[in-house]
Amino acid sequence: MARILAIDYGGKRCGIAVTDESKIIASGLTTVDTKDVLNWLQEYVKKEEVELFIVGEPKRLHGEASESEKLIQPFLKKLAKLLPDIQVKRIDERFTSKMAFDTMIASGISKKKRRDKALVDQISATIILQDYLYNL
Repeated sequence: MARILAIDYGGKRCGIAVTDESKIIASGLTTVDTKDVLNWLQEYVKKEEVELFIVGEPKRLHGEASESEKLIQPFLKKLAKLLPDIQVKRIDERFTSKMAFDTMIASGISKKKRRDKALVDQISATIILQDYLYNL
């Protein structure tokens, strides 16, 4: 069975989360430097069957696209060319970084680890994926 993979795309790094094969549980997988993310995805789909990419859609408070969307659009075009057989869906990612930070506090993660932006990105990707699964 194929998995669903979520990407919290950022200017420096991308948080990655993935479902189990039954598509029930979303788990943080890793964080990848943005410059390497396309290669990483290409290698990952060689090892694991992925049926869908969920990519966070950054929006401002009132729903309009944020400045980050300008970085994501070229990535989406390259991703569609590189892996055309895997569908891409977008999910509103407003507040996921704040939710990730709150999750880290609630989980008892130390202040030092909460400063790890890579961990925040990975948890944000997991929240994006959980949101998608919840709304199926």
